Amino acid sequence: MKKLSTLFLLVLFISQMYGQKIDSLAINKKLSYKNFIVPAAVLTGGIFLLNSSQNNSIQEKSNAFFGIGFNSKIDNFTPLVPVAQIYAGRYIGFKPKNTVLHQTVDIVIANSLTLAVVQITKNLVKEERPDASNNLSFPSGHTAIAFTNAALLFQEYKDSNFWYASSGFIFATTTGILRIANNRHYSSDVLAGAGIGLLSGIIVSNYNPFQAIKFGRKKSTSAFVYPQFGKTNGLGILIQPNF
Repeated sequence: MKKLSTLFLLVLFISQMYGQKIDSLAINKKLSYKNFIVPAAVLTGGIFLLNSSQNNSIQEKSNAFFGIGFNSKIDNFTPLVPVAQIYAGRYIGFKPKNTVLHQTVDIVIANSLTLAVVQITKNLVKEERPDASNNLSFPSGHTAIAFTNAALLFQEYKDSNFWYASSGFIFATTTGILRIANNRHYSSDVLAGAGIGLLSGIIVSNYNPFQAIKFGRKKSTSAFVYPQFGKTNGLGILIQPNF
């Protein structure tokens, strides 16, 4: 209960810290507090489910539905699908908000921010996973990354094609469901991860100081990034110079 209270106070502190910054975003980027209602609600829901009887009940029902031996590796790839969609959208015929390099900057910053918050929170809360493999269950890193990239995709293409922009949330939601089905995370972990990912994607898309960087046209470089999951979590990057 003490950890739960500490975590909730941390959320309140972060909200207060960004309060003035969000007000300025509402003027400069047409971003208001309304943009943060859903992610804040999802994150708060995950916090209050933590260590609750409802959390355990949902997990038991999931195990009964999918089976104790259910094991799928698809959730290692679904968080990456929105990243591919961000890069592919322009070739399908949709108009993106940013250039490829600026898209890459957003992806790197947002995913790095998400991973940092997730790792800090995991080590603060130390919740045991449903399969008892370790005590780094809360929040779900896979889900957080998936919703970060889904939010970036939405912000990138929402003015061009709403349905394409929203499609990333299908893969993000699938990631969360599979994390529960694989008995790797509780519902609280998934909800908190989704909230963190949404907040990170929204903030970075609308307030990324590195977006001011101008890249020359004579010699450009293509860069593609992708999250990595396994024994260690992080980001991979593929750079291709164009001479």
